[in-house]
Amino acid sequence: MNTVTTDSLKEELMTRDPEFRELAREHTRYEQRLSELSALAYPSDEEQLEEITLKKKKLALKDQMYSIILQYQKNNSLGH
Repeated sequence: MNTVTTDSLKEELMTRDPEFRELAREHTRYEQRLSELSALAYPSDEEQLEEITLKKKKLALKDQMYSIILQYQKNNSLGH
């Protein structure tokens, strides 16, 4: 799957699929928090743990979003 196709599918799913939209919003929130944490010169143990946890959660969200994209592609290719 090329990037242009993936990007256009993401845009379409953002408008059509509430679950995908919520996953994308949560993914963005995690990304913003990770940026804040990575900017810290001396993160505490709690902040380091939060960073690790957020990276795992963000990856899980990305997997869910990708699964929705694949299912959407499958359903649309069957209809053609």
